[in-house]
Amino acid sequence: MTSTPFESTAEGHPRRWWILLILCLSLMVLVVDNTVLNLAIPSLMRDLGATPADIQWVIDAYILAFAGLLLTAGSLSDRFGRRKMLLIGLVLFGAASLLATLAANPWQLIACRGLMGVGGSLLMPSTLSLLFTVFPPEEQRKAMAGWSMVAMVGVVAGPTVGGVLLNHFWWGSIFLLNVPIAVLAIIGTLALIPESKGPARDVDPAGAILTIVGMASIVWAVVSIPGSGWGSAKVLGGLVVGVVALTAFALWEKRSAHPMVPLALFKDRRFSGTSFSIVLLSFTAGGLMLALTQYLQFALGYSPLKAGLALIPYALAATVFNVLGATLGKKLADRTLIALGLLVIAGAFGILTQVSDSTGYGLLILGLLVMGIGGGLAGPAAYTLLMQAVPAEHRGVGSAMNDTVQQTGAALSVAVLGSVLAAAYSSALPDSVPEGARTSIAATLALGQDFFAAAKHAFVDAMSIAMTVGAIGAAAGAVVALTVLPKGERKVQDAEAPVDDPVH
Repeated sequence: MTSTPFESTAEGHPRRWWILLILCLSLMVLVVDNTVLNLAIPSLMRDLGATPADIQWVIDAYILAFAGLLLTAGSLSDRFGRRKMLLIGLVLFGAASLLATLAANPWQLIACRGLMGVGGSLLMPSTLSLLFTVFPPEEQRKAMAGWSMVAMVGVVAGPTVGGVLLNHFWWGSIFLLNVPIAVLAIIGTLALIPESKGPARDVDPAGAILTIVGMASIVWAVVSIPGSGWGSAKVLGGLVVGVVALTAFALWEKRSAHPMVPLALFKDRRFSGTSFSIVLLSFTAGGLMLALTQYLQFALGYSPLKAGLALIPYALAATVFNVLGATLGKKLADRTLIALGLLVIAGAFGILTQVSDSTGYGLLILGLLVMGIGGGLAGPAAYTLLMQAVPAEHRGVGSAMNDTVQQTGAALSVAVLGSVLAAAYSSALPDSVPEGARTSIAATLALGQDFFAAAKHAFVDAMSIAMTVGAIGAAAGAVVALTVLPKGERKVQDAEAPVDDPVH
């Protein structure tokens, strides 16, 4: 099967809604995989003999490869073809997932996870850049709502599906699940999706190396914070290397005749302001799930499957308000929707500060519903505004920038809120709890029933503090949106921007 040549037009691609389905399927394989892994940790430790350090590497190998290569992958998709990069990414991700099921020791699994990160970095930017190529400007917001809705639903679908698989099969089933999804996405891509790429230009190898080193170092530092502490040599060293590499990257890009990332984008308040807003929007989500999954399983005693099902109201509210947000985007300014959504999220965090081990699921579900409403209002507006600020020939790297700021926000969320949660939990425990059991609620509960009540009370007190930090972050995001984003956003029309080069 071959792709049909296609240029961005006012009417859009005739099969654009089928193409959106394939792009969402490609996105789903990434989201589900990222959310399901945590459930398999006990099985990995038991069946593969994985140590806590091994488990950390299983998680981090993917994150480092994915985040480090995103910008380079986005740039390569603009140069060589977005459909081509999507296909390569899907093949790599599916093959690595299949190999992961055959892993006989932790390091084999770690290597497979790194390869999955490479595949993910290649396919992720292409999903969004192709979406904005095949849809006309007036439909991009609605299509973006569907794309971001899949991301939110995947957060719930991952733990739910993963819980079912782990209840009936071995740990490898969570990786085997990726294979048929990837195969379907590959077939759909070959059959339906046209190729597109920007004007031919030279590859920027120096820029690629600098951005890979810079992003990987920053992410390494951030993910090391919970385990090593903010002032550790590992964290500070990673931050220094990352800042130096990214500074060198920026200086190099200014001099390069063919820059990998058009730095002039950051002078556009729509792009830079929205990027910052997305960081804070993502910041609210990562730490939320970290705290709530522990609350549901340890404080309320839910099984992993029941905990996943308990998050469904969040996904349903986000789904409904993604559609509503896309509709409101035709009447309200993106700046208004982003600020309003973040304020609603701040209110949701305020509700969650009142959750305790005695309030049960009722108050939690209210907070989740409000959280889904806020995310549905802010998400499509933010992602659409950012992508509409990117010229057509740089859609791949623009999509990669969107993915990068999301990853940054999520990583910061887990690092910051995770650290706050751990520190607050430890300090809230009574002195009778041994030092070695103060690191987590799981460690305290392992001491026996005499410590159950103290562990649950300490955790909900700590979660309340972490939710307060989340509320402050969301409110700060609303302020950023209102003060940085321009009041009257200029809607970028494809007819005004450089057109993609059609290729077979």
